[in-house]
Amino acid sequence: MAQPLMPHATASWLVDNTSLSFEQIAEFCGLHILEVQAIADDTAATKLTGRDPVRAHELTQDEIEKGQADPDYRMQMTRGPDQVRRTKGPRYTPVSKRQDKPDGIAWIIRNHPEISDGAISNIIGTTRTTIAAIRDRSHWNIANITPKDPVTLGLCSQRELDAIVAKAAKAAGIQAPVDNRLEGDREALINELRAEREQAVRDAAAAEAGDSGPMLGGFADPFKR
Repeated sequence: MAQPLMPHATASWLVDNTSLSFEQIAEFCGLHILEVQAIADDTAATKLTGRDPVRAHELTQDEIEKGQADPDYRMQMTRGPDQVRRTKGPRYTPVSKRQDKPDGIAWIIRNHPEISDGAISNIIGTTRTTIAAIRDRSHWNIANITPKDPVTLGLCSQRELDAIVAKAAKAAGIQAPVDNRLEGDREALINELRAEREQAVRDAAAAEAGDSGPMLGGFADPFKR
């Protein structure tokens, strides 16, 4: 069953503006009846601003009146909330991996110069300006860019990379190269890189928590000066 876009805020409005039972409100909003009870008693963890489902075109006044007249009546949503879809464009890359993009771009440019900037932009999720800067070595951080396989960096899948390599080779009238350098070792390398990244995240979290000193069994060493 479809649910309101903001179920808790909608429940708050229904509690304040109708005589519907908590059970009816809970079922319509997809909440537990105790959550509705907490909203009604002002004991919810967060103070909510009510959201009118009638104005949001998710519920009609007629449905509310039917529910108020019959405690066993289950209200029907007028329509589900609009689904948010990403517009067409470069793929989204998590913040933790964005610093790896230049290395992946440099690797493709070095090993597959036949691939167009547009194709690189789509598979890595970057701009043509950045690609051009790396290609002509005018990028602001060019001294620290080291070509690395974008697959091992987690920027794309091997299937995606193979597909654009094959397409570019066909357009250029050349035979698509077969990269067997990491065959058998790729999975181990990927796992090693992931482990290093996860450890770096843990180290950063520990440093922020002020827990960067020597540890013994989860406690700071009391004898360390």
